[in-house]
Amino acid sequence: MRLIIMGTGPFAVPMFEAVLAKGHEVPIVVTRPSRPARGRKQAPPNPMLEAGQAAGIEVWAPESINTPEAIEQLRSYDADLMLVCDYGQILSRDALGSVRLGGINLHGSLLPKYRGAAPVQWAVINGDTTTGVTVIHMTPKLDGGPALVQVESTIEPHETAEALESRLAVIGAPAVLKAIDMLEQWDGESEIGELQNPEAVTKAPRLTKSHGVIDWTKCAADIVNNHRGVQPWPGSFTIWNRGKQPMRLIVSSLEYAALDKQGSPGEVVIADKQDLVVACGSGGIRLREVQPAGKRVMKVEEFMRGYQLNPGVRFE
Repeated sequence: MRLIIMGTGPFAVPMFEAVLAKGHEVPIVVTRPSRPARGRKQAPPNPMLEAGQAAGIEVWAPESINTPEAIEQLRSYDADLMLVCDYGQILSRDALGSVRLGGINLHGSLLPKYRGAAPVQWAVINGDTTTGVTVIHMTPKLDGGPALVQVESTIEPHETAEALESRLAVIGAPAVLKAIDMLEQWDGESEIGELQNPEAVTKAPRLTKSHGVIDWTKCAADIVNNHRGVQPWPGSFTIWNRGKQPMRLIVSSLEYAALDKQGSPGEVVIADKQDLVVACGSGGIRLREVQPAGKRVMKVEEFMRGYQLNPGVRFE
């Protein structure tokens, strides 16, 4: 089939490589424009831009895919199907209608659970033990089209969102190939796929920096899950009020710690040369690696040699 690939982030790359290996024709890769974030000098990495260029395929980065000009450009490729994954724009009905069979989307959850921009992250934050991928036949409603293919996978107990997302991207590639085969045999009119149950919909909004704040009032399991879910961004951090100079402390690595005596949430209950344990709503959290603001990541043993931190100190 003749396919338009639309993607920006790394989740789309295995899918792209799979369709090329299968022999499908790809005249264009569509991605988001690369520009620096506010306060940054360099644009963030664009894995699909790099993958398209490496494959020798033209890459197009329109400001909006839904303008009349962009839709006309899509029509000009005379494609059979659009493959959308980790793209970053919602396609209008006219954009979806610009190719013969519309579009399919590879999504990192078992829809209708976790519709939105961060399905993998929220599955980990919420402590789910299973998730998966879904390939849908797209409609203008966000992640709302009928499911063509679903593949379930276990979430490992210590798996971060970053590691899980990489694994789901690989699992998703053959699921996309299967969906392409289904549409290649479709008559274009009969119902295809399984409609999503609207009563089972849950949301997975984009993460913000505030999601990285460690809430010490929560139980230890919830704090560990949140830490796993916010890797690599925004990461976990807390505030150490050092008198007039509060310190923002990035927590790179942490784990559950059993406590003989429960302190109040955020209270340091163990602080010695090799150990730093903080009480939370239930249980404790052992900090393994930290990064003081403006410094490098260091083991907690090194941190404790350089900073005066005693039991009773409170993290906010």
